[in-house]
Amino acid sequence: MIQSIKSAWLGNARADVLSGMTVALALIPEAIAFSIIAGVNPMVGLYASFTIAIVIAFTGGRSGMISAATGAMALLMVTLVKDHGLEYLFATTILTGIIQFTLGLLKFGRLVTFIPQPVMTGFVNALAILVFTAQLVHFTGAGWMMYALVGAALVIIYGMPRLTTIIPSTLAAIIIITIIAVVFGIDVRTVGDMGHIVSTLPSFHLPDVAISWDMLKVIFPYALSLAIVGLTESLLTASVLDEMTGTTSDKNREVRGQGIANVVTGFFGGMAGCAMIGQSVINTRSGGRKRLSTLVAGVFLIVLIMVFRGVVEQIPMAALVAVMFMVCFDTFDWRALRNLHRVPRSDALVMLITVGVVVATHDLSKGVLAGVVISAVVFAWRAARIRAERSVNPQTEAVSYVIQGPLFFGTTMAFASLFQYERDTAPVRVDFARSHVWDQSAVEAIGKMIAKYSERGIAVEVYGLNAESKALVERIGLGAAGGH
Repeated sequence: MIQSIKSAWLGNARADVLSGMTVALALIPEAIAFSIIAGVNPMVGLYASFTIAIVIAFTGGRSGMISAATGAMALLMVTLVKDHGLEYLFATTILTGIIQFTLGLLKFGRLVTFIPQPVMTGFVNALAILVFTAQLVHFTGAGWMMYALVGAALVIIYGMPRLTTIIPSTLAAIIIITIIAVVFGIDVRTVGDMGHIVSTLPSFHLPDVAISWDMLKVIFPYALSLAIVGLTESLLTASVLDEMTGTTSDKNREVRGQGIANVVTGFFGGMAGCAMIGQSVINTRSGGRKRLSTLVAGVFLIVLIMVFRGVVEQIPMAALVAVMFMVCFDTFDWRALRNLHRVPRSDALVMLITVGVVVATHDLSKGVLAGVVISAVVFAWRAARIRAERSVNPQTEAVSYVIQGPLFFGTTMAFASLFQYERDTAPVRVDFARSHVWDQSAVEAIGKMIAKYSERGIAVEVYGLNAESKALVERIGLGAAGGH
């Protein structure tokens, strides 16, 4: 027990501390930006990022993953804040957490296994595109020095690992570019220009709302949307990190952990949040692997706010933009583009539609839903193929049909057309050894087939059913369709 705790927390201490510090620096401007999107004070996003990171470090199911205030969640809050105010946002955040925790108890995390690989690839690539385009606003009205500093930071990020890996190159880039900008008095946009940071700790706060049925009717739709979007992004991010690190994660624990984190956040003046693929990739690329890296990110974030606010406000946005560009380049699945002509056209279409919907709507859940639905339709179309091999015994004239393919609601019409009712005059044997009976529609189709032969006085023997198919047929009964 003690050994497993040490491994989960201290098995990669030095790299986790440094990577967590890097993430904290990159979290600040994003938390401020997301607060602005939601229409709330920048401290709401900063407090959310602090509390969520701290809580998820202990309750999450994926070590090394970073959760905080996110743009996808902020977009869903705009109307709520505008129409009902900040206190309703806090109440909604708490209800979001309760819904997520409940879904965790119901094993909602298992649903991530139903997301096809093309959708996963589309999700990752779309997010990389969104993160990249979100940085372009920082170049608006900026002079050539902004471009020069971004270029210099990228040189440090990609060049430094060839010389030394003593500290993450992303952290080194932020420090070096900040020193250059301050020493030479370079006039570029800084973190302080994004919003005012106040050096105060978050405090416990009960949402100032009157609990009533009318209030719940207002916040529940928002809370449900936030819960689903947050869990979708969190579970997909966890899957991406699983693949990047070659490890596994507890998806249901992650769902419960996200719920607990949002409940706590709502009571400490924060907005609902979820996993951040960009910051999680920064953490992973910087060497962060254990829960300590997530904890350090949260702790160092509040230390920066409380102690080093003046220094943080002087960090050039150019340095942080370069870090986010690195995230985009490293997150985007370039291999998917190179292999686009090799994969099945349907898979390529699913990936492209997922990317297109996410980029067009800036809503990850809509893109993933579109991809999953199209994948399901494609699968159903492919699966809805059933055929039969008919043979006649020359001695007994008995007719045999060997059914091949799944029998379910999508193949029942084709199944009915497989039999030559007018031509068959001897007993009929139907072999299901190469098929599977999936649902009530399938059982009724078998019953109707038997009934048609029975009307002509021809006996039918159904055999070869596997255990699951046989149990379903016996439970429903072929007699429900008029068969014998």
